[in-house]
Amino acid sequence: MKETIKRLLRQLFITLGIPATKNIGYDIYTERILKQVLKSDSNCVDIGAHKGEILELFLKFAPKGNHAAFEPIPAMYKNLLANFGQRVKVFPFALSSTTGETQFNVVIDDPAYSGIKQRKYKKSDVQIEKINVEMRRLDDVLGERSSKIDLMKIDVEGGEFDVLKGSAQILQNDKPILVFECGRGASEYYGTSPEELYEYLNKWNYTIRSLGGFVKNLKPMTQEDFVKTFHEGTDYYFVAN
Repeated sequence: MKETIKRLLRQLFITLGIPATKNIGYDIYTERILKQVLKSDSNCVDIGAHKGEILELFLKFAPKGNHAAFEPIPAMYKNLLANFGQRVKVFPFALSSTTGETQFNVVIDDPAYSGIKQRKYKKSDVQIEKINVEMRRLDDVLGERSSKIDLMKIDVEGGEFDVLKGSAQILQNDKPILVFECGRGASEYYGTSPEELYEYLNKWNYTIRSLGGFVKNLKPMTQEDFVKTFHEGTDYYFVAN
């Protein structure tokens, strides 16, 4: 009951455009960005699809597009299949820069913090279930396509740079808009440095803005801006295009 009330309140704040928390503010910006950039036939990929909130927005703003979703937590994968399987290709893989079987840490009481590597958690006594999942590169899974990918959302609790490195072919050929997480408390557990991530995206001619910066059409962040934001933790969701 408590979770249902929290979910309804969260959706109410998002609908009313009230950034009651930082994460709700990000949700509001994300919806505005998707509404702004997606066409009815845009093709999108949701990496770390979780409960499917972003998938619902893909289908709302791009109902004619061909969409894909990735979620390695078995229960959530099954729910996504049940709720979206007829309209979205749903895969049970953890995406990264390499392939094979890997251990995946499921945070029982807060699944949103689950990932290939353990990270910093809000609570010190989290319950973790270790499972084995298939790890793939996005280039291998979606490399053979007849239509381009227009947008990718990546939220994998610190492993975002590894996902991007496994998507080099797609970044080069399709140059999709990227909505991605990157911040301290998660990314450093994967050996990610903000300098390397910035330079990697710059190699594919991407510029980076915060979600708010993109909505307000501010100038792209310099590498110094991005590195400072990463270390100070003032933002941890970004748009690259």
